[in-house]
Amino acid sequence: MSGGGPVGVAVVGAGNISTQYLQNLTRFPDLRVLAIADLDVERAAAVAAEHGVPDSGAVAEVLALPEVELVVNLTIPAAHAEVALAALAAGKHVYGEKPLTLDPVSARAVLAEAAATGLRVGNAPDTFLGAAIQTALRTVASGAIGTPVAGAAWFQSPGPERWHPSPEFLFARGAGPLFDMGPYYLTALVALLGPVASVAAAGHKAHEERIVGSGPKAGTAFPVEVPTHVNALLEFAGGAGGAATFSFDSPQPRQAIEITGTEGTLLVPDPNHFNGRLRLRRLGAEEPETVETTGTAVGRGIGVLDMARALRSGTLHRASGELALHVLEVMAAIAASADGAAFVPVPAWAEKLEALPEEWDPFAATL
Repeated sequence: MSGGGPVGVAVVGAGNISTQYLQNLTRFPDLRVLAIADLDVERAAAVAAEHGVPDSGAVAEVLALPEVELVVNLTIPAAHAEVALAALAAGKHVYGEKPLTLDPVSARAVLAEAAATGLRVGNAPDTFLGAAIQTALRTVASGAIGTPVAGAAWFQSPGPERWHPSPEFLFARGAGPLFDMGPYYLTALVALLGPVASVAAAGHKAHEERIVGSGPKAGTAFPVEVPTHVNALLEFAGGAGGAATFSFDSPQPRQAIEITGTEGTLLVPDPNHFNGRLRLRRLGAEEPETVETTGTAVGRGIGVLDMARALRSGTLHRASGELALHVLEVMAAIAASADGAAFVPVPAWAEKLEALPEEWDPFAATL
């Protein structure tokens, strides 16, 4: 492995989300995307050709490439742990899509293996590193809303089966609105309010099966394995309270976060995006004021880049496996509470997230 210069990257998983990653990873000077792997090697080759990536093949072949230092794991949630452990066994650092794995037990096994081998784990979402959430983080830290006392988050939609050509996995174990969309909202809330200490929740399922609405499978029915509407209460270790709704059952779309403090409320845009309109309603003001966002909004992959730069500098990366484990433990506690209608404690996590510098530039060659 190289000890300096751009970090060699391989992407495992050539599905829909890979396009968003590769459009950025191939443009960042501090990264070299060397290969793409997939169970479907023909698809891997096609995606590699589309993005000008020099090599492709089966997962084992790509993991064996000595120039690859960091593996970006874009497989489905059920394969996250297996691919991450294979990458670590090959001596590679690994950055995965959300959630970290299907459950905290397997996630802790991945982090333990990384610690034992001196390798790093990073994980999506990296949307909290975008301009909107980073500006929100700085706004809260500045005292503009006073002492934070509460947070609220909403993700509501009619469901992805209407537009996704293969939506079955989004309604299977490890997905649903909680595990598919929850990481964006819960990561943002943890960034803004700190770790979660305990949760209580209720979950419901509107339909036992859904119908694929587009693509070659249109009209095909498939089973729904998980709750599709989840309401959660959260108690943060720092003393704030929170509430969150995650739904694939709502004809009324809604994606937002609010952070309320003793002196004002911060209205935060959809944390599934990297930027958006950020507004501050101060106590006593008749209307909210717009807060100008600063930072990068280039999109998915900035967490990979931050991790790569941290590998070279020896500093901590922000979209860490430990953060992803904490969010996964919160989601697992919400799921457990929804089954039993009781508050469920969340294992303690004390790391403080640091904001990206405002001048952080993903297109700067720094390595």
